[in-house]
Parts: sequence; C-alpha cells; structure tokens
Amino acid sequence: MEREAGVRDPAELERSGAPAAGRISPLTTLGPVHLTVADIERSLAYYTGEIGLERLAMSDGRLSLGVGGRELLVLVEEPGATQSFGHTGLYHFALLVPTRRELARWLAHVARQRIALVGLSDHFVSEAVYLSDPDGHGIEVYWDRPRDVWEGQVAQRMTTVPLDVDSLLAELDNPSSEPFDGLSPQTVMGHVHLKSAEIPNTVAFYRDLLGLNLMAELALSAAFLSAGGYHHHIAANTWESAGADPPPEGSAALRHLTIVLPDGDEFDRIVGRLRRVGVETTATASGTIVRDPSATAILLTTA
Repeated sequence: MEREAGVRDPAELERSGAPAAGRISPLTTLGPVHLTVADIERSLAYYTGEIGLERLAMSDGRLSLGVGGRELLVLVEEPGATQSFGHTGLYHFALLVPTRRELARWLAHVARQRIALVGLSDHFVSEAVYLSDPDGHGIEVYWDRPRDVWEGQVAQRMTTVPLDVDSLLAELDNPSSEPFDGLSPQTVMGHVHLKSAEIPNTVAFYRDLLGLNLMAELALSAAFLSAGGYHHHIAANTWESAGADPPPEGSAALRHLTIVLPDGDEFDRIVGRLRRVGVETTATASGTIVRDPSATAILLTTA
C-alpha cells in the first residue's frame, strides 16, 4: 500500500506536540466480533478444528468461541442465512497471535490439513494469512512485527507483498510434525476490517467522533485507524461495497464489532460526545450500540 500524498502518521504529529484533545484512550482495545451464520454445527467444526479456537459455550443457536477462556467470537445461527457479498459490513476480522513462531505453528497445521486459504501477505507491520469461513466471513490470522520496527512509519510503509512462507515455516524445527492443539491462549482480536459505502464519512465518524487516529489512507478507497498509535484497530474499504446498502435480513453478516474502553469515565466521555452530535445510541446490558455511516453496529463497552 503506497502512502497517499499529504497523509502523515498521527502518532508523529502527536509526538511533535499537536493537540490530542478528543482522542480516544490509547488503552482502547477490541472485543468479540458477533456474526450470523447459517449452520451452527458447521461453524463449530470449522472454528475449532480448522481455525483452532475453543468452544466456550453453546445453547439456543448461539456459540461462544475464544482462547484461554476469553471470548473472541460469537456466532448466532439463522438457518438459511445467505452470504452477504455486495453489501457493507465485514471484510474480515483479524486474530492476532503473539509471536511469529505461533503464526508458523498455525500455518503448518493449515498446510497439513489442506485448509483452503484466500491469501498470504506481508504488510511490513505484520505477516498475515487469510481465509473465508463456510458463510463467507473473512478471517485473518497474523502476528505483528515489533512496534519499534514500524512505529511512526505506518502511512509511508504499510504495504501488501507476498508472504515469504519458507521463511515463516523455518521458525519450526519440523513443520510436518509440529504439534498444534489450538491457537495460543494469548491470541486477541487485533483488528476488524469493514466494507463501507464510502471512505470520507467513515473517516469522519471513526476519527472525528470516536477519536481514533487516522494512520493511513489509500486514494479514498481505504482507511486505517487506531487507538494509541497501533497500525490499525479499524480498517474500512470500498473495494467491493462502494455505494452499497447494508446486508438484508436473512444474511450471514456482521451483527456487531466490540470496542472496549478502559473504564467508565472514558465510556461516558465517548458516548456523551456521540450523543451530543446526534448519533443514535442504544443501551444494552453489555454497553451501548452505535452505528457508523454504513450502518455497521459497534458495541461500546468497558474492560
């Protein structure tokens, strides 16, 4: 990804003394992604056997998956749900493993099981492997290069080139026999990449209202935003969704993503700001739901 002319890394701006008033807390993280699926048993088999998540709870057509007892993904069954191509919503959710060796261990498992992939990429900030689940939901499994390698260079150097698979698998003594019993317990939801109807109003929402930093922008067709100078927690593109509508009822689609604020004070500050500018908010037992300009639902909650 080449840097668009005039775009600077906001982390650089803040270090040089630019005001950071209104920015979301740098301690903000992402929580579970909630999806609709057509067949919960099929999804259970895929996410536990192929991806390596653990089953946490399952009842009444609702499946909770995660690692180390922590929830990362929630699937809700709607029999007959159809794939939501051509609409806004989820491009992919991204599971961040803690080390390069953990990514290699997972990729060796994928290769042995002949699990279908849709891409293998080096993004300079990270190395990533892409899949698509049985309902067409995009998945990324990745690791981050050390922050001191890319910090302050995201806008200039984040890119997409082919992954050096041989180098990655060389992390293992013997990829063909490397044990795999699931994703690392330190795996987290690293980022969520969205399909949006347009980029300028998406940036205006996530940057100017939620307070994320705009880390990079690609010719008004994609944007990458984050808290605390991370390369991105939220991405959005229009590659398959320019001008598109949200998925219709009965779609296997994103129900909501989760943004986790560090405490109640930050939650009140962010939700209050959204309400003051007229963003509709819906209180739930877990937090507050808001929608971005493409009607993608976001659950704001606290750690």
